[in-house]
Amino acid sequence: MEMHALIETLRSRLSSWTAEPVPEHHRQRQQAAVLVLIRSGRDPRAVLTLRSAALSAHAGEVSFVGGKQDQSDRSLEATALRETQEELGVPGEALEIVSPLPGLVSKHGLWVTPFVALMNESTVLKPNSSEVSEVFEVPIAWLQDDPRMTTERLERQGEVQMAPVYEYRGYRIWGLTALILWDFIRIGLLAPSAAVGPVL
Repeated sequence: MEMHALIETLRSRLSSWTAEPVPEHHRQRQQAAVLVLIRSGRDPRAVLTLRSAALSAHAGEVSFVGGKQDQSDRSLEATALRETQEELGVPGEALEIVSPLPGLVSKHGLWVTPFVALMNESTVLKPNSSEVSEVFEVPIAWLQDDPRMTTERLERQGEVQMAPVYEYRGYRIWGLTALILWDFIRIGLLAPSAAVGPVL
C-alpha cells in the first residue's frame, strides 16, 4: 500500500469501527487512557516512549503516552490528550483523534482505553525528562508485516492475554503496549477477514 493512501485507510477503517462498552465486571476499575500517536506523512510512524527509570510504575519500559484519569478530566479522550501534552509537549489542538481502540485490563488492574490520534509530519516533540527517557518512532509499514519475535501468554487480573512481542532497533515492545499495537494493526490496517480472532 502506498504511504499516502495508508493514512486514509487508517482513518476510514478506524472511524467506522464501533467500540464495545466496558465489560460489566471491569466497570468498577480505575480508568486510564493512552494515545496511539501516529505521525502522518510519506512514512507514517507510531510514536512510542521509553519511560524514565525513576518512575514508580513501568520504569524503563516501552509504552504509549497516557495515564490514569483525573477527576478534572471531562472524558478519557481528555485524559489521553492531557497526558500527551504533559509527556511530549504536544497540545490537543495539534492532534486529530480518529477512534478509540478496544479497552484492556492492565497488570495493575486499570481499565485502559487507547485512542488513535494523527499529528502532522512536522510536529516537534518536547519530551518531559521526568517521565520520558527516550522517544522513538516505528514505521507503520514495518508493523503491517506483523514482525513479531514471539507471542507470550500473560495472566492479568484473572484474564489470559496472548500478546505479540516485537523488537525494533533494540527496543522490546511487549505486554499491554504490544496488545494495543496489535489491535491498531488488525482494526486499522488488515482486511476485515484477517482482522478477527485472537492473537496467535
